[in-house]
Amino acid sequence: MVKEMRVAGLQNPSSLSLHKKTPFFIKSVVAVLLLGLAFRLFSSHSFEYSSVVDTPAAASLPPAADHLLTSQKGEAKCDLFVGDWIRDPSGPMYTNATCHFIQGHQNCMKNGRPDSEYLYWRWSPRDCKLPKFNGERFLHLMRNKSWAFIGDSISRNHVQSLLCILSQVEPAKEIYRDKEDKTKTWYFSSHNFTLGVIWAPLIVRADVFEDINGVSTSDIQLHLDKVDEKWSSQYKNYDYVIIAGGKWFLKTAIYYENDKVLGCHYCHGKNLTELGFEFAYRKALQLVFNFITGSSHKAVVFFRTITPDHFENGEWFSGGTCKRTVPFKEGEADMKDVDRLMHDIELQEFEKAATLGSQREINLKLLDMTRLSLLRPDGHPGPYRQFHPFATNKDAQVQNDCLHWCMPGPIDSWNDLIMEMLVNG
Repeated sequence: MVKEMRVAGLQNPSSLSLHKKTPFFIKSVVAVLLLGLAFRLFSSHSFEYSSVVDTPAAASLPPAADHLLTSQKGEAKCDLFVGDWIRDPSGPMYTNATCHFIQGHQNCMKNGRPDSEYLYWRWSPRDCKLPKFNGERFLHLMRNKSWAFIGDSISRNHVQSLLCILSQVEPAKEIYRDKEDKTKTWYFSSHNFTLGVIWAPLIVRADVFEDINGVSTSDIQLHLDKVDEKWSSQYKNYDYVIIAGGKWFLKTAIYYENDKVLGCHYCHGKNLTELGFEFAYRKALQLVFNFITGSSHKAVVFFRTITPDHFENGEWFSGGTCKRTVPFKEGEADMKDVDRLMHDIELQEFEKAATLGSQREINLKLLDMTRLSLLRPDGHPGPYRQFHPFATNKDAQVQNDCLHWCMPGPIDSWNDLIMEMLVNG
């Protein structure tokens, strides 16, 4: 900037003429003033530049920190996943009357849940504004694109939330479902947009022996060196992917590599090495991330972290309940040890994958839903996973669901975060 000012001055004919007629004293004063101005400009510019370069937050950004956005003041980076649940008087973007994608056991309003306070909160990052999801804009961005949700029943819960919002803009037509009614595909014809959910609860190859009620006849056989083909065979068909592991890794399982038994998790009496679920979860994530970063297909991949459950006074099988009706505030809830361990593994493996992915031009994004989900013990169906469970007996013993989310409910805010990362990430 200073150099340009000096050159411009020398190229001005009138200034040259004036300079010849100026007494020595005045020339000296002008020179001093110009030098002082130049120093001021230079030092000011240098200070601004160094303040940007030396900002610790910017220097320590991970390779795929799309969840860190410029704050409203433009001074630092805002972590979308650090914030609070704030009151939202406008309420949900849909109801059980306007959306037919809600499964019965998550239709809390229809099933008779008596309170409605849980519907009037939305996620708000601490240092930046998070706009509400805009269905029209999302569909516009997704014109001629395709999107897959890969994972377990939480992934299914999430895709149904997205469908409920998008269907307020354009009806979605179901174009595929498997015979188990777990893998489905929908089509938005006006935008040539395809949206699918692929049932792959363990994300690697798994032989599962469970009935529709989750009752096992044999232990899961988990192959830690083979990606689940149900999603890997379709991966190249999708422009965007949200993939997640989760609670299925806590189930009793026998672990295999090269079709040989390595050990197991919680397999008492089988004379096998107890390796623990954390061993399998880390190996599975490494395998999945290696597949993604090694693929020639350049999809935009979101990795979603686990969502904690909120069972109190027991688990789902031992009388656990979730009766809270308002969100926790920061500091009022701690993660269970098992959730903390799984979350730590996820962050560690994602960071390694993101570093490798950035070198190979693979777009990996982190959806860290764990902490914000922890703060919503009020958002689950609880006993209202069933239709009016206390209609005939107000003291009935009813199995609670404190893992999945009511719809509408807290899971709808997840779409706000995805939209923001798409637009500004």
